[in-house]
Amino acid sequence: MIAKRRGYAVFLSAVAACAGLLFGYDIAVINGAILLLQRSFALSTVETEFAASSLLIGCVAGAACGGWLSDRWGRKRILLVCALLFAVSSIAAAMPRSITEFAVARMLGGLAIGVSSLLAPLYIAEVAPPSQRGRLVALQQLTIVTGILLAYFVNWMLSFHGADAWRGMFAAAAIPSVIFFAALFAVPESPRWLVQRGRAPEALSVLSQVNGGDAARVELIEIERSIQEESGTLAELWQPGLRRAFLLAVALAVLQQWTGINTVLFYGSVLLKDYTGGTSDTSAIGSNVLIGVVNFVATLVAMAGIDRLGRRTLLIGSSVGLGAGLLGMAWVFRAAAPAAAAVVPLMLGCVAAFALGLGPGVWVYLSEMFPNRIRGRAMGLATTALWLACTVLTLTFLSIANRVGAAGAFLLYAGLCGVTALLVFGYAPETRGRSLEEIEKLWK
Repeated sequence: MIAKRRGYAVFLSAVAACAGLLFGYDIAVINGAILLLQRSFALSTVETEFAASSLLIGCVAGAACGGWLSDRWGRKRILLVCALLFAVSSIAAAMPRSITEFAVARMLGGLAIGVSSLLAPLYIAEVAPPSQRGRLVALQQLTIVTGILLAYFVNWMLSFHGADAWRGMFAAAAIPSVIFFAALFAVPESPRWLVQRGRAPEALSVLSQVNGGDAARVELIEIERSIQEESGTLAELWQPGLRRAFLLAVALAVLQQWTGINTVLFYGSVLLKDYTGGTSDTSAIGSNVLIGVVNFVATLVAMAGIDRLGRRTLLIGSSVGLGAGLLGMAWVFRAAAPAAAAVVPLMLGCVAAFALGLGPGVWVYLSEMFPNRIRGRAMGLATTALWLACTVLTLTFLSIANRVGAAGAFLLYAGLCGVTALLVFGYAPETRGRSLEEIEKLWK
């Protein structure tokens, strides 16, 4: 019976985490497609940055409204809308006649990513038992890296088919979008949202399937008590205690991006093609497949350790490891055209370090830190900050690299890794094994 309940929690989490696969695919597909887009539309450096970041502009808007939408209409309904947006965007991005049309299509996909990037881990955190929550929320990160790996593989396979192969790279995402839409009809609404809407019997039914009858009744009482104690307004985020949680969440969200990992995930092909010597389009795109494999394997390791080692240990170790890898990148890129054989191992090390902690760890923290009644909106603010930071990074990396050199850019990001490690060491509490209600009391 226990195994059945655990299996049901895994099933619910896996369906919600499918949003992460589409998230990962959509953010990573540009890495290989950008080389072909540059030629199809004769893009300048600034236009290349705009093409790469147009998705992220939509992410900011989606994250900004996703919390409010989920609190108003429920987690499940809004995820269904996201699945439709993913499908529409993937088809539209494959059919543009100008870079403007392409950017608009990508912004639609960004809306879906922005909303689902906060809703999927939020939903998982609200249905998962405390003993499984870390691993199950980290499942979102696993599906993200699976989507990234899938995008890199599809890009590489299609890169042999001519200048217009980028259209197929984007269109391919329509298939998992439709599967995700259909799978969502098999999962219930979040029990915590049901309680907020006065639908406690339905919430108890969901909790019983996940935790068993006795534990479900205890958790239901805790949820009801927690909701009664909260005013439910964002103003309380500035009250003593929760202010610390909110500022920490925003800082972690921003620093997760400004540590620079997306310079590899978004611009890896450009780095290998334009900043190293003698790398072909196909070789540059193919190297990303290896990056995707390392990302996937390291995320599996992080999932196995996040509920054993704890959030703090993984986040600090990840920040230090990523910083070391970026210092290595800065050293190698002192040369005008370093060999790809020297760059690729360092890129792999950076991706592995990020995936072992900062990747899943920040999303787990964001899903755990806030009170029930405002969790959706508060997480929405933190996620908006994350996507704003990601947009700034993506819009500026090539320009910074052109101005101060790739070595200077990587040195900057390495310094921000050090800031992240110090922040976690000094201010982030350990949340491993605690219920969401217990975590809420840590801030009081």
